[in-house]
Amino acid sequence: MATDYYAVLGVRRDAGQDEIKKAFRRLARELHPDVNPDPKTQERFKEINAAYEVLSDPQKKQVYDLGGDPSGSAAGGGAGGFGGGFGNFSDIMDAFFGGTAQRGPRSRTRRGQDAMIRLDVELNEAAFGTTKDIQVDTAVVCTTCSGEGAAPGTSAQTCDMCRGRGEVSQVTRSFLGQVMTSRPCPQCQGFGTVVPTPCHECAGDGRIRSRRTLTVKIPAGVDSGTRIQLAGEGEVGPGGGPAGDLYVEIHELPHPVFQRRGDDLHCTVTIPMTAAALGTKCPLETLDGLQEVDIRPGTQSGQSIPLHQRGITHLRGGGRGDLIVHVEVQTPGNLDPQQEDLLRQLAKLRGEERPAGHFQPGQQGLFHRLKDAFNGR
Repeated sequence: MATDYYAVLGVRRDAGQDEIKKAFRRLARELHPDVNPDPKTQERFKEINAAYEVLSDPQKKQVYDLGGDPSGSAAGGGAGGFGGGFGNFSDIMDAFFGGTAQRGPRSRTRRGQDAMIRLDVELNEAAFGTTKDIQVDTAVVCTTCSGEGAAPGTSAQTCDMCRGRGEVSQVTRSFLGQVMTSRPCPQCQGFGTVVPTPCHECAGDGRIRSRRTLTVKIPAGVDSGTRIQLAGEGEVGPGGGPAGDLYVEIHELPHPVFQRRGDDLHCTVTIPMTAAALGTKCPLETLDGLQEVDIRPGTQSGQSIPLHQRGITHLRGGGRGDLIVHVEVQTPGNLDPQQEDLLRQLAKLRGEERPAGHFQPGQQGLFHRLKDAFNGR
């Protein structure tokens, strides 16, 4: 009686290839001689291998389903373990190690690497955005061979060692029968083709280094560390493969007046005591042009004056940050007799000749702070 290969693998007769392969891998893990050395198990293992060799081959499966004898199948080669097929051995390895090695020749064309350059921008350029031209040195397609890697007038040829398969096979015998293993072809490095006459310009790589100029649009609101992606402007891949991406990393240069904190700008204006007492207007060159800062009478040192919507444009969303002006009041020194007399008169009029002062707890020295910390205060 002919062997029912579907029953051997425990699948229905209408099972698909994925279900057949899954059943075979499950049984192979259970019945492999390295896992279970029982002689009966070895015979069972040969049966599932023979069944899978037929059912995994569409042509043999079709002959078997029609009631014919799939010649060359494992039906008559059970004693041969794996028969003549390499695919079964690969599937057994998949069952134990999970995954398959890439079969066939490798492509000479591969995607290029990403590249990154740093771009310095001024504060006003970061605030409002700009367009800048940059020069980049990257790999580009060789113009001599158009990325083929072969000298003009020549072309790649099929490897005579692997006959274009990109791998060479070796048959060895084991207690399981004949086992075929494969490895990349040493002559063509797995590509399946060789380049007898490489391009003299790129040495067969299909790409050369070149300097080119790109125009980069800098959006308003960028900050140091912001990266702008230019798709397809990076390194061209080997064999003239698609280019990677170019990333432009922004570095904002220091400003002589303003300090940036997020989208707000900060600066300090120093005014004399008299101006703080009487009030004044100080001209300030902002990012939007000249503007007067209104110092109100009685302004104290350390106060801040906000100028709304005079900071950095928000990178995401509308509007801008603020410009914060910090006031520092300068006490006059080296008074001449007339100035000193005028101040004494002012102090007398204000009853400030001998001010009592208002004392508040100040910051202590480092030693006292450490002492308080150890005492739990």
